[in-house]
Amino acid sequence: MEQRPLGQTGKSVSVIGLGTWQLGADWGEVSEADALAVLEASTRAGVTFFDTADVYGDGRSERFIRTFRERNPEANVFVATKVGRREAQIPENYSRENLIAWVDRSRTNLGVDTLDLVQLHCPPTPVYHSQLAFDALDELVANGAIAAYGVSVEETAQALTAMERPGLSSVQIILNPFRLKPLDAVLPAAIRHEVGIIARVPLASGLLSGKYTAETTFPENDHRNYNREGAAFDRGETFSGVDFADGLAAAQEFARALPEGVSVPQAALRWLIDQPGVTAAIPGARNVRQAVSNAGAAALPTTSPEVDRRVHEIYDRYFRATVHAQW
Repeated sequence: MEQRPLGQTGKSVSVIGLGTWQLGADWGEVSEADALAVLEASTRAGVTFFDTADVYGDGRSERFIRTFRERNPEANVFVATKVGRREAQIPENYSRENLIAWVDRSRTNLGVDTLDLVQLHCPPTPVYHSQLAFDALDELVANGAIAAYGVSVEETAQALTAMERPGLSSVQIILNPFRLKPLDAVLPAAIRHEVGIIARVPLASGLLSGKYTAETTFPENDHRNYNREGAAFDRGETFSGVDFADGLAAAQEFARALPEGVSVPQAALRWLIDQPGVTAAIPGARNVRQAVSNAGAAALPTTSPEVDRRVHEIYDRYFRATVHAQW
């Protein structure tokens, strides 16, 4: 699989990575055996980049990755984790002491002395302007606890602010055919600043899986059930913040625009990694079949101009008015 440099980390990662939120059992139950099978299948398919967080299953996802690495010492996997969401989301909690403690906990969970990449996990906007938080991250790099740091953001303005930090290696942001605003300014700025872009929610929480219908239901503990209006966290994280019915209709139009034999999720992922400035997309997978299919998107031909044009037309018709100004 194609590998691309991840910002200033000095490392390259696969263009299709693996997001592991679902392995923490925050999208319904996932057994350890199933989680390890997904990790193993992903690497066999060419994935070299896992994204996790200390809050996914309260560290469960990180510990699965540790177990995977212990069982597969030959696997050359770059692991990015995120910290900060286990505490109340007030700027004061992003202190030097807390950042050190969070990083130490993730080092233990992942079983490493030095974390490959630590990302602030969608902190409150004032944190992006806080010298104290970034000084602490620089200190953690200097003492070897982390090799590099980045941010995960909700809003494009947060990404642009963070990219002014000279030590920043990456920005993780929601980007998919139903969320195009990062194309306007974030991706060009990332190229200028040599910052890696990690595209999360690349399949719009499954709307671009090609499987959902108006009758589709989700488990009670699945965020696609309880967070559609932002009751638990930012609404933009669930279905990219779009209306479910509109998302279904738009996904059907997207499917009709594709060449015969090309699946909706693979086409969406291929379109995403074809955007200038994108380093990697990190779709999740709850089973081996999904993991292998997602990885296969990297082998598709480059997105045609016609499909790209249809992506923008569909976005303008269904989502621009309600989504573009928000994030």
